[in-house]
Amino acid sequence: MSSIQVRPATLRDAKAIAQVHTAAAMEAYRGLVPDEQLKSMSSVEKRQAYWREAIEYCEPQVQVAVDGDRIVGFVGFDRSRDEKSRPTTGEIWAIYAAPTHWNQGVGLALWDAARDGLQEEGCTTVTAWVPLRNERALRFHELAGFKREMTTAKTAVVGGMKIEEVRLKRPINQQVALAA
Repeated sequence: MSSIQVRPATLRDAKAIAQVHTAAAMEAYRGLVPDEQLKSMSSVEKRQAYWREAIEYCEPQVQVAVDGDRIVGFVGFDRSRDEKSRPTTGEIWAIYAAPTHWNQGVGLALWDAARDGLQEEGCTTVTAWVPLRNERALRFHELAGFKREMTTAKTAVVGGMKIEEVRLKRPINQQVALAA
């Protein structure tokens, strides 16, 4: 594995997080959504404002993956936002790695940090909402031990576009051997 370090995000990291978020989303959704909708997702400024506020108010908690002095990924996690979820259910709100660092252990390092953080908060299970057509994200979560809950499939509006999502869930303390 490379020299990926994970640490809590600071306000100064908001722009780099927004840049990673934008680049990863653009690459992940290319071919899955129309080009004009991709363009509507390309505002680094909007994402920067969102992540700045998230970091400032710790909602969600945000950790960044750093390679040298460059932010190459991030994860946002906290209690589940789903109605009627137990207080011991956490949620991965977002997890992204820069496309230049895909398949290099960044996602795994971020997932480990989120799992540890949620465990410290007293969570016993964790969920994530993933677009059904995002095979890369589904594969990552399933390799990390998440199972699809197909009865939860729903249409969400993300960046002005409709996306079919499904919730994935796993116990926090489940042991899964992930290949880096």
